[in-house]
Amino acid sequence: MEARDADVKKELAATLQARRELGEEYESALVDSFLEKVDQRIDGAVERRVRRQMAEQQMTAARDSRAPKATDSWGERFGFGIVSLVLAVPLSAIGGGVGQLPGLLVAWAGIVGVNVVQAARMYPGLFGGRGGRGPRRDDDWTE
Repeated sequence: MEARDADVKKELAATLQARRELGEEYESALVDSFLEKVDQRIDGAVERRVRRQMAEQQMTAARDSRAPKATDSWGERFGFGIVSLVLAVPLSAIGGGVGQLPGLLVAWAGIVGVNVVQAARMYPGLFGGRGGRGPRRDDDWTE
């Protein structure tokens, strides 16, 4: 920020020096030129801030889209658990009947796998994923 202030001060000093050298008849053109440069600096700063805010909003929207929805409620979790248990009975019977102990283990590995995937979907940070990051602090951004 101080470097920008120094640049503006240099521009102003150069404009004032040029006015002294060229005289009052160029004063209007010199002031317009200086104001144009200041206006460009302001526009650049505003554009950077808008881009940063847009990027932050996009990141927030992306995080929110990965978070559990309001429909991912207790009822959905309960229903998924009931369906898993209901399907576990015939899968266990088929796996155990056809493949004995190895078939039973494969059936239960599949049941556990499906439930692990569902848990990871419901709680993205549960297994050490990206969902465990804390909130952003304002001093994290540098300009």
